Amino acid sequence: MFDVLIIGGGHGGAAAALALRQKGFEGSVAIVTDEPSAPYERPPLSKEYLAQEKTFDRILIRAETYWDDRKVELLLGERVIAVDPAHRQVQLRSKKKLGYGSLIWAAGGAPRRLTCSGHDLPGVHSVRTREDVDCMMAELPDVESVVVIGGGYIGLEAAAVLRKFGKQVTLLEALDRVLARVAGEPLSRFYEAEHRAHGVDVRLGTTVDCILEKDGRASGVRLADGQDLPAQMVVVGIGISPSVAPLLEAGAAGGNGVAVDGQCRTSLTDVYAIGDCALHRNAFAGDAEVRLESVQNAADQAAVAVQAILGGAETYKAVPWFWSNQYDLKLQTVGFSLGYDEVVVRGAPQTRSFTVAYLRQGRVIAFDCVNNTKDYVQGKALVLAGMRISTDQLADVNRPLKELAAEAASPADGLVRTGRRASVPPLIRR
Repeated sequence: MFDVLIIGGGHGGAAAALALRQKGFEGSVAIVTDEPSAPYERPPLSKEYLAQEKTFDRILIRAETYWDDRKVELLLGERVIAVDPAHRQVQLRSKKKLGYGSLIWAAGGAPRRLTCSGHDLPGVHSVRTREDVDCMMAELPDVESVVVIGGGYIGLEAAAVLRKFGKQVTLLEALDRVLARVAGEPLSRFYEAEHRAHGVDVRLGTTVDCILEKDGRASGVRLADGQDLPAQMVVVGIGISPSVAPLLEAGAAGGNGVAVDGQCRTSLTDVYAIGDCALHRNAFAGDAEVRLESVQNAADQAAVAVQAILGGAETYKAVPWFWSNQYDLKLQTVGFSLGYDEVVVRGAPQTRSFTVAYLRQGRVIAFDCVNNTKDYVQGKALVLAGMRISTDQLADVNRPLKELAAEAASPADGLVRTGRRASVPPLIRR
């Protein structure tokens, strides 16, 4: 029996355990993770760790001795297969049962797999765990050509690293542009051009028929149009499926994730969910129900869940942020561009330092900043308040965003200005 049992050893689970001890919680705490290692950072897996710029010990969230010192028990190599909310127990894959006072579900998700023939052949990889990347790195010396399936951040980051190693890389995206689900067209076209300039064969509107096999291993990809692409490695980055089946089977509300309220509570008593698997209403997404797959979301929701367990009433309302490193490009995103109806490019993409601003009904909702940390830092205030700023002002690189924020927030007559006109004050999203 543990006072707080945490399922998942990623950022969310680790942050919850850290927050409990930092706030003086003296009860028993355990983290159950199906990985053999202490909690570590996942974003570097497709960046610095795959690029062999960071060793594993440098991506540990805390040194392994830290958890013992703080009396946080790590149950490694275990997976929860069932939850019994009536008896406050979980059943592990090993058949062992653990009791809990409060349960924090931070299990994240599993990589979506291809469903075509050959999807499970050796040489077909995902980028989700240390084991995944270690396996890729072990094979790379014998690899000349790689096919990357999926033009999201994981696929693009992996493609960039593989080009650094001199591999021939073909990237396949089923939609008509990369990053189509998370960014506007200006950013998509910029990254397509950058990858092509670095030698990646980017193919849009392209789907896969099957993975080819030779001598028991993947030997290439056959496209839906019948063309064969020879390759010694296939990397699949087509998103994740939230790992919530035991909770849903136990009666928790949800579907694409487990539904939580503003305190990260599920519909099950004393059961919380945080991070990639938590389906929540997000003020910065127009109050839509979303799952956010980011370190920021996992850590901030962990803090909210811990506060609730300790008797607080804090509500999750953090501004989303995200980053991606590709080649010498650092992308920093603040806000949530879901549902945008207007895009403004601030600066010239050809300079490789610019910003894409997103608006919904005239209000600023997000920024994508490429090699432009100043806009990223200053743009947060505009997103937080959902300010109305004219597109002409946003596009003017000679007007710092902090200046626009100050003018919009504090006009002399108490009205928010859009260009030369005044409008009603901005609504703070619920």
